[in-house]
Amino acid sequence: MGRKIRYGLVVLLAAGLAAVFAGAERSEDSDFRLGRNMEILMNLFRDVNLFYVDSVSPDRLLEDAAAGMTGKLDPYTEYIPEEEMDDFEIMTTGKYGGIGSLIRKKGDWVVIAQPYKGFPADRAGLKIGDKIVEIEGQDARGFDPARVSALLKGDPGTTVRLKVERFATGKVEPVSIRRERIVISGVPYHGFVADSIGYIQHSDFTEDCSTDLRRALAELRSSGRLKGLILDLRGNGGGILQEAVKILSLFVPKGTEVVSMRGKFEQLDATFKTEGEPVDTELPIVVLTDRGSASAAEIVSGALQDLDRAVLLGQRTFGKGLVQSTRPLGYNSYLKVTTAKYYIPTGRCIQAIDYAHRNEDGSVGYVPDSLIREFRTRAGRKVYDGGGIMPDVRTEPRYVSRFAMILYGKGYIEDFVDGYVKRHPEPVDVERFALSDADYADFTEFMKDKDVEFRSESKLALAQLREKAKQERYLDRIGPQLDEIEKGLRDDKESNLKLYRKELSQIIEDEIILRSHYAQGVTRHKLLSDEEVKQAVELLGDTARYRDILSSQDTARK
Repeated sequence: MGRKIRYGLVVLLAAGLAAVFAGAERSEDSDFRLGRNMEILMNLFRDVNLFYVDSVSPDRLLEDAAAGMTGKLDPYTEYIPEEEMDDFEIMTTGKYGGIGSLIRKKGDWVVIAQPYKGFPADRAGLKIGDKIVEIEGQDARGFDPARVSALLKGDPGTTVRLKVERFATGKVEPVSIRRERIVISGVPYHGFVADSIGYIQHSDFTEDCSTDLRRALAELRSSGRLKGLILDLRGNGGGILQEAVKILSLFVPKGTEVVSMRGKFEQLDATFKTEGEPVDTELPIVVLTDRGSASAAEIVSGALQDLDRAVLLGQRTFGKGLVQSTRPLGYNSYLKVTTAKYYIPTGRCIQAIDYAHRNEDGSVGYVPDSLIREFRTRAGRKVYDGGGIMPDVRTEPRYVSRFAMILYGKGYIEDFVDGYVKRHPEPVDVERFALSDADYADFTEFMKDKDVEFRSESKLALAQLREKAKQERYLDRIGPQLDEIEKGLRDDKESNLKLYRKELSQIIEDEIILRSHYAQGVTRHKLLSDEEVKQAVELLGDTARYRDILSSQDTARK
């Protein structure tokens, strides 16, 4: 695609931007300061490069200067050098030239972590755990994942030659894989979770993800039994705004205003209305959200809430109400810059963090309660701005313990699963598989000689409380109580393996299922025990409650 960037709002904003600046009224003082500072910056760059005692990289100087210039604006404004544009394209479009597999480091080697179903790596027979020992004649020992990834990627139609040590047999075999244009779907899974309740998992707002969702919805409808839909936006970090508008076009009447954006220049303000004919404007919908639902995911969920078109269930969303566009800087480098804030149909902006007003120490804070404003949905329900989208039905967030994260991060769970799969090579039943007591006992035995450095958050907090009590001379008075509390906070490995058995078992089950049923199988398995999905199914089955929420229930303020 060369360097014709088509991401997000770039095409929309770039045209006419020069005219905006040319027509903008600028004071002479502002013009003078801009010119003065640009000259100082260029002189600074030149003199550091020429006179600094050691050799410096001009590229590194530029990247450091850009980081300093953008670092105190917001986390989303950044300089993108030419060498990072391929990664930016993948992140934004979900497309790249390669073999279609995740990889990870294990010891001195890089191994296959997850081949995408139906893509070149999968069709070539690569499996999880297969070790890449050679790439194009190069010994791959000691290569890091970034280097291997760069060698595996390439122009579609070209071939990459590997030698792979098979996980199952230990034999080293040559493998030639023809690269393809890898398109990562924004809808990794869809299906029915009850007799008449459909489910669509939507993971990101990359290019053409709306087409994926339209296709999934059509497939569910074609069964003739779809009476309710669960749209899962949990963990969806957002992406292209126009894709959000296209997705909303599936569920609300043509011509409905769903989002607008406003920034420094009125000439760049825009209002977005649905353009296509909807697929279904009556189908009951429950949208699942959590703290990982951000940006375009908040546009979709927030607009459906404002229009009383869907019930939101889960946790408050992240609160990213900022719009970025991409500006060319020359030499195939770009600036991704925040240019506006977006507003959903009620007129509320859900931006949670106020980057424009920093504290004296440079830190930023959330929008204070005193500035949170009330808005009304189409049916007159109260909703609020200033901190993400508050769901209509709130649930408690699901946390993964630090202990489980440490075991997973150290590779202990994957190592155990490697052994399990070698002992049980036959595929498991996705619907019925569960780790048995004997299997978990094997895992506990496996962990006996493993090093696990762990202190729970509770114990860390207790240590801080003890130190504060000592400083403030309360320790003599409350020390015995703190000692009793500490006795109950056992952080030894054996106790934690018992305490966190349920979540560790679930993680192990997912890893075992992944080996033979891909990511789609893992999702199917998780849905069987997903409490929020169960609540959504119950809500869609209770027509009176569903309608009552959409007609009269206000959301919580905070």
